[in-house]
Amino acid sequence: MDTIYYLIQNMLPVAIPLLLVALGGMFSERSGVVNIALEGIMLFGAFFGCLTVFFVQGTGMNPQIILLLGMIVAAIAGVLYSMLLSFAAVNMKADQTITGTALNMLIPAVILLFAKMKFSSDGITTDVNFYIQEVPVLGKIPVIGDLFFQKTYITVYLGFLFLIIAAIIFYLTKFGLRLRACGEHPHAADSVGINVYVMRHFGVGLSGILGGIGGFFYSVGVMDGNINGHTGVAGFGFLALAVMIFGQWKPWKIMFAALFFAFLRTLAYSVALIPFLSSLNINQTYYKMLPYVATMVVLVFTSKKSRAPKAEGIPYEKSTR
Repeated sequence: MDTIYYLIQNMLPVAIPLLLVALGGMFSERSGVVNIALEGIMLFGAFFGCLTVFFVQGTGMNPQIILLLGMIVAAIAGVLYSMLLSFAAVNMKADQTITGTALNMLIPAVILLFAKMKFSSDGITTDVNFYIQEVPVLGKIPVIGDLFFQKTYITVYLGFLFLIIAAIIFYLTKFGLRLRACGEHPHAADSVGINVYVMRHFGVGLSGILGGIGGFFYSVGVMDGNINGHTGVAGFGFLALAVMIFGQWKPWKIMFAALFFAFLRTLAYSVALIPFLSSLNINQTYYKMLPYVATMVVLVFTSKKSRAPKAEGIPYEKSTR
């Protein structure tokens, strides 16, 4: 039972960054813009979030308030960085895959340069402990309290809150309907007065907000408030793309896909606690490969059935109506 508690408590902080970034990719691609730049957006948000924590950590402010402040800065950074993709894809009609790849390659070099100049290191190291040993009242609930309200981070609860908000926006608002229309039939959407260009900017902007927050939550829940230019976000941006595709560009399915991949990653780092796996004497490196191998296997078996938005990746031209 203790092993189950450990796995779930450590799985959730890993799942939340995947969930948020995949939701961000969903908004972007549902609007019609392929967002390969999620890895770069994550890293950009994590960088500025951690930088904020670094400069605020000595003020005596409550750690959870510092986390919220870092989250807001990370969201702003993410949306600003995503606007580079939005401008190139929507206004300049550039190739979205190449633009996204360029944005992914740019930010690790920027972080390394800044960290070397400012801190003489490869990244940013913070000293704030965001860890919550037990949530008051809720942590006392039998079983549920042990699983979800002890030994965790506030990022878990914020992540599920963002999921609910994203689902409401996606399914229950005019904005969500118009966004989906622009990714499926942009000319039809334009014919009823929807500005496709504006909606695509909003879609990419939302992916920037969620991607930036997801990157900062990765640095908090996985890296203990630190970020490194060399390791970056360990491919979580690309893994989030797989989560998004596996989840069929739908919020609730994306949640289950994120939990699945996060469980595999947590399992890989918890082999010693599981008697059956530890008795196999398999090198831990192979277990660490599990999430990425699972990504390829899942995409192989689901790619034929996956249905991406019809107008995804196609620059909109009014004249081609």
